Amino acid sequence: METQTLQKTITIIIADDHPLFREALRTLLESDPGFQVIGEANDGREAVRLVRELRPDVLLPDLVMPVKAGLETLRELSTLALSVRTLLLTAEVGDSDVIEALQLGARGVVMKHSATDLLYKSIRTVVAGQYWVGRECLGDVIDRMRNRRAAPAVDRHRATFGLTARELEVVSTVVDGYPNGDIAQKFSISVKTVKHHLTNIFDKLGVSNRLELALFAVHHHLETAPTPSTNAGSKRYARR
Repeated sequence: METQTLQKTITIIIADDHPLFREALRTLLESDPGFQVIGEANDGREAVRLVRELRPDVLLPDLVMPVKAGLETLRELSTLALSVRTLLLTAEVGDSDVIEALQLGARGVVMKHSATDLLYKSIRTVVAGQYWVGRECLGDVIDRMRNRRAAPAVDRHRATFGLTARELEVVSTVVDGYPNGDIAQKFSISVKTVKHHLTNIFDKLGVSNRLELALFAVHHHLETAPTPSTNAGSKRYARR
């Protein structure tokens, strides 16, 4: 049981154009012995340079920065073979394109006003290879997914990555943001069966959680893919 005491210190770079915020965030992070801030950047261009030089575990950039904004910083980082995990900081969810950020490689979004324990948890979550989208952002992400989903026409020959008709139906409900209990009720199956379907879906698509699945599905239009089932996609499950 010594593995937890031997955990590696997580190295972090902060990118924000407000010096007082950077200083406060550094002090907050370094109050936890598991974190070490190894660099600070005033803008996106400097953030990319520091990431290339210092190779941190995590980059914490603001979405709104001079010279190179958060999304442009993500776009450039996505072209580089770097293992850094990017966790975007934002003051207002409505002002940022969360979906685009995630598609450009961000591992999550955290609100600047989040509680300290949530900030710590979000960093450790993305370092562990998972995605982090706070409760305030999740509804926005789902709404944007739905808006995007309504736009393209369905290609009848679109790849389904080996998913069965029922698995495609489950994917659609996950994109709609429904928990396992609601999915079970919709299809008149047990929650255990829903979990079994999700395990198979994760394995087939190479994703590890529901957010990764939703992003993958929207990107490949799996949630609109036709299925052999006679009632697949024939009606939408109205949200509560």
